[in-house]
Amino acid sequence: MVKNSWSGAQYDLPAADDPEPRIPVQGWLTADAARQLFAGAGIDLDDAYKKASKPGFKPVPLNATFSVDLASTTANKTSRNVVGVLPGKARADEAVLYMAHWDHLGKHEGEEGDAIYNGAVDNATGVAGILEIAEAFAHQEQPPERSVVFAAVTLEESGLLGSKYYVAHPTFPLDKIAGVVNLDAMSVAGRSHDLVITGKGNSELEDMLKVYADQQGRVLTPESNTAAGYYFRSDHFNFAKAGVPALYAKGGSDLLEGGTAAGKAAADEYAKRYHQPSDEVHDGWHYDGIVEDLGALYGVGRDLASSERWPNWYEGNPFKAARDHMMADKQQ
Repeated sequence: MVKNSWSGAQYDLPAADDPEPRIPVQGWLTADAARQLFAGAGIDLDDAYKKASKPGFKPVPLNATFSVDLASTTANKTSRNVVGVLPGKARADEAVLYMAHWDHLGKHEGEEGDAIYNGAVDNATGVAGILEIAEAFAHQEQPPERSVVFAAVTLEESGLLGSKYYVAHPTFPLDKIAGVVNLDAMSVAGRSHDLVITGKGNSELEDMLKVYADQQGRVLTPESNTAAGYYFRSDHFNFAKAGVPALYAKGGSDLLEGGTAAGKAAADEYAKRYHQPSDEVHDGWHYDGIVEDLGALYGVGRDLASSERWPNWYEGNPFKAARDHMMADKQQ
């Protein structure tokens, strides 16, 4: 993760634009170094891992100190979120939001050969997807009643900064955003029997997606590797933390042609391209699956933009309290 994503200069929002508290120093620690640190404090790291994975876990103070001699250079840079709005015909002050991050890793000077990290799948596919959905909304026979926002956000690869900035400075108040649909690294493996929801079991937006999955003869499934933390590594997460229901779904791994074996082979092949210069358009892409996925995600937004529904998080979800609080304030 560090080698493939964090090898260049790293960015953060100015403190005035960042809703989260700052700590003096932050960084990465290897498992071996952490094991030594914990052992010095009389704690077995493997045992701590097990305890941390159980419900009710509470943080444990580490009886250790360390000093840091840090030399760094800072500079102010500017990057842009690109936001388009299709005004609603009846309730233009309410919105449905589609988003995708437009940034990738740029050019890595000093590397041999092709040093341009193109990001064709991650995330030119998502940006193309919101543009296609925007065109579909613009040509609807009946314009949406709610406004529809199309946000291409920046600096996802540097810590979800563009979406964090948008949540702190939204173009629509958060209690006026009915739901968010995030498109990030869409599947180019072809049509699938399943639609994967990253963070499945979170919000009522999944019920709306299921209508279109059923129409397509597909099933909704969770991501296969929850330990990878994908739910916390894409732009919808900033909206979730703020309480706004957000959906992150894309084509699955049980392919119509070749089943799960073909899906795994496609995933393994893309893993070699992920965050590499080789993430570029090639002849092996299958667009039919993307078209089907976009149809389902467009359907969710179309239904939400043409209704008075306010989807919420499921009971027990940690983000529900924030949504309940903001909607209660709205009604007062």
